[in-house]
Amino acid sequence: MEYKYEIIIYWSKSDNAFIAEVPELLGCMADGSTYIEALNNVEIIIQEWIETATSLNRPIPIPKGKLMYA
Repeated sequence: MEYKYEIIIYWSKSDNAFIAEVPELLGCMADGSTYIEALNNVEIIIQEWIETATSLNRPIPIPKGKLMYA
């Protein structure tokens, strides 16, 4: 099953990098020196997060995206 989660990307001056966070997956984030690199890195981390949760028999949240903030 393919999940499509909301990703928030912002510049972090203190890290001197773009940070990509996935609010619906606790602790799921990545960085990169460019916006695209951060996005590509977080897509890998999302898959790893899901694989780890599956192997530990933990629930995988159903993506809600912007609707979760409404």
